[in-house]
Amino acid sequence: MADVQNSAAPQVIRREDYRPPDWRVAEIALEFELDPAQTIVRSRLQVERAGEGPLRLDHGGQELLSFRTDGAAAAYREEGGQYVVDLPGEAHLIETECVLAPDKNTELMGLYASGGLLCTQCEAEGFRRITPFPDRPDVLARYRVRMVADKARFPVLLSNGDLAGSGDLPDGRHWAEWHDPFLKPSYLFALVAGDLQANRDSFTTMSSRKVDLGIWVRQADLPKTAHAMQALKDAMAWDERVYGREYDLDVFNIVAVADFNFGAMENKGLNIFNSRYILADPETATDADFDAVAAVVAHEYFHNWSGNRITCRDWFQLSLKEGFTVFRDQQFSADHGSAAVKRIEDVRVLRAAQFPEDAGPLAHPVRPDSFIEISNFYTATIYNKGAELIRMMHTLAGPERFRRGTDLYFDRFDGQAVTCDDFVAAMEEGAGLDLSRFRRWYEQAGTPKVKASVRISGGETVVALEQQVPPTPGQPHKQPMPLPLRLALFGAESGTRLVEEQLVVLDDASTELRFAGLAEPPVLSINRGFSAPVVVESDRTAANLALLSAHDDDPFARYEALQQLMLGGLIAAIEGAPFDDDAVIEAVRRTLTNPALDKAFIGEAVLPPSEAFIGDQMVMVDPEAIHAARESLRQRLGRALETDWREAYLGSAANRFELTPAAKGARRLRSVALGFLMAGGAQDAPMLAWEQFQGASNMTDRQGALNALASSETAEREKALAAFYDLYRGDPLVLDKWFTTQALASRAGVLDDVLRLSRHPDFTLTNPNRARALVGAFSANQHGFHSGGVRSYQFLADTVLELDKLNPQTAARFVVPLGRWRRFAPERGAQMRAELERIVASPQLSKDVFEQASKSLA
Repeated sequence: MADVQNSAAPQVIRREDYRPPDWRVAEIALEFELDPAQTIVRSRLQVERAGEGPLRLDHGGQELLSFRTDGAAAAYREEGGQYVVDLPGEAHLIETECVLAPDKNTELMGLYASGGLLCTQCEAEGFRRITPFPDRPDVLARYRVRMVADKARFPVLLSNGDLAGSGDLPDGRHWAEWHDPFLKPSYLFALVAGDLQANRDSFTTMSSRKVDLGIWVRQADLPKTAHAMQALKDAMAWDERVYGREYDLDVFNIVAVADFNFGAMENKGLNIFNSRYILADPETATDADFDAVAAVVAHEYFHNWSGNRITCRDWFQLSLKEGFTVFRDQQFSADHGSAAVKRIEDVRVLRAAQFPEDAGPLAHPVRPDSFIEISNFYTATIYNKGAELIRMMHTLAGPERFRRGTDLYFDRFDGQAVTCDDFVAAMEEGAGLDLSRFRRWYEQAGTPKVKASVRISGGETVVALEQQVPPTPGQPHKQPMPLPLRLALFGAESGTRLVEEQLVVLDDASTELRFAGLAEPPVLSINRGFSAPVVVESDRTAANLALLSAHDDDPFARYEALQQLMLGGLIAAIEGAPFDDDAVIEAVRRTLTNPALDKAFIGEAVLPPSEAFIGDQMVMVDPEAIHAARESLRQRLGRALETDWREAYLGSAANRFELTPAAKGARRLRSVALGFLMAGGAQDAPMLAWEQFQGASNMTDRQGALNALASSETAEREKALAAFYDLYRGDPLVLDKWFTTQALASRAGVLDDVLRLSRHPDFTLTNPNRARALVGAFSANQHGFHSGGVRSYQFLADTVLELDKLNPQTAARFVVPLGRWRRFAPERGAQMRAELERIVASPQLSKDVFEQASKSLA
């Protein structure tokens, strides 16, 4: 009989309290009798002593039918969600039997039902919901899995590793056994059962081994899997070529499911994907969707080495696998498309998600020090900022030395659970770097700010650089961090480069660089390629920025100069200062009409900074003033450059659908030009958009037209939204776009639209994609969200509380917009804070939501 000792207070887990496990699991054998209403799980653990303490098995509260040790009933006690067993000796056999109800598992963690399928999600702590186990990433075992299920209902039975056998049973059921020969942590376990069809292919590795590939989906979705399959083969070849990493099993399977909390999961040999990152064809997926499919397929495949073969010692080391793998998928995408545009996209995501995180109440280091719920640390800091740390090491080492460092890392730690420090140490030794100060990047939260100025002194040009890392919760004082800054100097009159690009490592509070013999006054081009994830404040004038936007030979620096030029004017307008927009209009015109620039780059560069990004640059966010200033600039650009926008629009019409960078760039610029024609009030713009919508041969053009109309008050808007719904009402992924487009609209009354859509028959909170499509998109619409005032905040809080009862992990992510209450005017901030307090005061709140909301109030 179990002795129950539970505490209602959320427990804080601290990195400093890490202790190695007292027992290892050499092998686990699992048997599943699968049924949506009642699944029986039997496990056999071969455990071996590794320390002095008792055996601790985490569990998820499932019904425990039996617990045996070495064949006899076991004496155990329950402590804080663990079964604790005092064991003598060095090795034992632990057997348990549990019953699960997958069809009632709305949290989508552990074993759950999704549209007729049974599938699993075990990262971070979902395996304990399946069977009692030491569910921590530093317990690595070999898995044997036997599944039994009704053959008509679940004809396909998949798990990790290679298929060891299968067969029929006399009662209409069948079985399959899978063996994974590689050591893995429990979070990488996976199982899928259902009526699925496979797009099958194969890949021959660099050592001439044939790997069978399968992407498993519903029969109707098979035609939408070709792009994902090609991306998988491209990723396998790229990882061999760039990192020397070869796939190690005979089979690699992917399954697409409709209900999934994440984008995808890298389970060994059996990746489980949110269907939005697998299914794509020209009629239903935009170019951005195609790019996302390729990137996520590559990301999860790359985890086979950077995450699976070498995994995290504990969850505080999450960026060990995620930061490194995001950097690898960014490299892959850059190599398979426009590297310049990819870098711009990566930085935009970092600034939109991670910089605000670093500046808010939820700021945490890339390697956190504590958490209540680990799911809350699947953040932009862990992923995107973590990737920037790896990129900086790559910049410091160069490609060849970086490769030597990663080779050493893979060779030294294969089959182990290790730390971020282990990775850095391997990079130091393999690449020949001194990273002693660089470790601060893993320890300190906050986005460094760099002040850069140029002066002439004694005939020399002096570039002065200063850095400061702002205080963050729990870290009021920071040390300087090594900042690898690529910089160059351009002539203020000629626009030619005066000084070749240099890599300067600013690792102290300040430094000065001196240049002699320059032929003309210089203009500083700094943080080229966004070589360090910092905020740069410089003394460059609007004329300096305009010159760089026309002449800088680094694509990112050129883009950044135009963005900063527009940003400076917008902030001036918001603050009531004079704003001479002639310089902005001329700079945009020169970029738009420059035939040497690719259209994808132009489409990114000419867009004004987002309203959220503008707000991030201000001490106090004023959503109405920001929106008015940005819309005014778009209107002036649309009118002043109407002829140029029309030429860009007509000159970018694609005759047929291709996924080449040139074709994607043309479609991108066409939609951007259409948006400016709408903003400028061109009389025929709504009709142009409607005609593009009707005549589109692909989703990119159709979605571009719908986006252009969505914020308008035109008859064409209503026609396009109705037609879009009628066309795609049976396709959940495309219908998500319909919800999102309306939630992101900038027209007045968007809150009322969202409230109406939240009552739509096709809206549900049980599907994370649909919840994010409407509620997540609306809360990211800075003007639309805040213009609704307290009604918006109450709607979001109500949604969080309702969703928390179904899926706490997804609900917790919707708390973040309210947590920025300090950045807004007192009355508005008080309204947001009141909703956070209401959330925290709610009974039976999950620890996921409690942690996010309580930290946001602290």
